[in-house]
Amino acid sequence: MLLFTIWPLFALICLGYALARAGFPDPGFWPAAERINYFILFPALLVASLVSAPVRDPAILKLGGAAVATILLAAAALALWRFVVPSPAARFGPTVQGVIRFNTYLGLAITGSLAGPEGLGLAAVLLAVAVPLVNVMSIIALTEAGSAGRGRALVRAILRNPLILACIVGLGLALTGIGLPFGADRLLGLLAQASLPLGLLCVGAALRPDAARQDLPALAGIGAMRLLAMPALAALVGAGFGLAGTEALVLVIFAAIPTAPTAYVLTRQLGGDGTLMAGLVTAQTLAAVATIPAMLAALGLR
Repeated sequence: MLLFTIWPLFALICLGYALARAGFPDPGFWPAAERINYFILFPALLVASLVSAPVRDPAILKLGGAAVATILLAAAALALWRFVVPSPAARFGPTVQGVIRFNTYLGLAITGSLAGPEGLGLAAVLLAVAVPLVNVMSIIALTEAGSAGRGRALVRAILRNPLILACIVGLGLALTGIGLPFGADRLLGLLAQASLPLGLLCVGAALRPDAARQDLPALAGIGAMRLLAMPALAALVGAGFGLAGTEALVLVIFAAIPTAPTAYVLTRQLGGDGTLMAGLVTAQTLAAVATIPAMLAALGLR
């Protein structure tokens, strides 16, 4: 049963929340754990997954194209809604991030549980396309017209993002056929194994239930778009691109998972509504316990 596959992942999130609230092992541990995961462990996972991904297969381009199309269609719908109902960038930015961004740790953990190494390889290809796109679009949404310089500075920072660089390195190794010689594959494999459990614990430690109690109509509406409408849209787009089997599953998983905890950091950096963004991360993560298995079952993917 799908729920039995997914619940241990959410149990790790709950454990992270409980440990952080208990002050164990130390309040300073969680920021340090996030940094080591973000700069070392998670990039190692991306490189290790991409090296073995079938990037030379022309059919794989369909998955990347479907991911881009899904994100762009959702962003266009939000832009149209903003035209009808004006919203300042401080609110619009969290709304966009709450719909198009995704919790990569959770997505890879679910993909690995349901689709194994094949799914992780496909997921790495999707991330190589989607991670830069959603970051740039999030910055655009958070930046007012008069803040173009600040937006350009953030774009330059994104191009130095360790996750994006890891995607570039992994794709380069896969396309050139160099691979990971001299036991480097084992080293990256060991680092990668630590990334997902630590990442899920950090997600739980970052949850803010108090923020989720505020602005409930916005949280419910944006959450419904992210957790219900996005996977349905991804399934339609995937069918249009001719995706089936594991490819379709991976596309829908990354459309069905909650928004990324790191969206809160970007929102704060660009002067957005941090309380709304924290509430979106928390509310969607909690609701996803029920919505992910429900949507995958409803769409006939598991």
